[in-house]
Amino acid sequence: MTESTDIDIKVENKEEHVSDMRQPLKGLWGVLHDHMGLVSLAFTILAVDQATKEMVRQSIPFSGRWLPDWLMWLEPYARIVNWRNTGAAFGMFQDASLIFTILAFVVIAVIFYYYPRVPGEDWPLRLAMGMQLGGAMGNLTDRLSFGYVTDFVSIGRFPVFNVADSSIFIGTIVLIVGVWWTERQMKQRQEQEESQSPPAEPEPVNMSSEEAAAGE
Repeated sequence: MTESTDIDIKVENKEEHVSDMRQPLKGLWGVLHDHMGLVSLAFTILAVDQATKEMVRQSIPFSGRWLPDWLMWLEPYARIVNWRNTGAAFGMFQDASLIFTILAFVVIAVIFYYYPRVPGEDWPLRLAMGMQLGGAMGNLTDRLSFGYVTDFVSIGRFPVFNVADSSIFIGTIVLIVGVWWTERQMKQRQEQEESQSPPAEPEPVNMSSEEAAAGE
């Protein structure tokens, strides 16, 4: 009887130990599952951004420009260049690479923190966060690797930009439109509920005995 009890206790302890070992794995899987969409989109943008920048650095000398022969007529309006940006997106706030490196880490941490808290049906906000994360990671990779960001798309007099800049910009537009659309839907739903609700019945008026007698 004692031996059987000891065996049962050992089995229970072993199961509890295995369960304790699985808890961190479950927690890690939960985190990965919550951020799957965010990470997939962000790393896709990061890969495209880094691939295009590397092609520019390998093919075009610094401050040089390039267009295929059959598109040379576009050169006054658009061209591919190799430019180094030490500021923010679209060439703003030059020589502030350290500040924007720190800011990028903060933005990435904030996005990772808030993304799981966004409802699944609020896909515009999730899409915007993924695009902004990918753009932030793309330019941050450049800053950590070279101390500057490679920009290469030059259109007219518009500041030179890259894939990461475009992702951040489009993500911001999606965010603004998504917030506007959500508020509009909520307002319409509220107005519809108010129109369908029955009108409130008037409260009965309690007349005193003197008022009732006067009325008679």
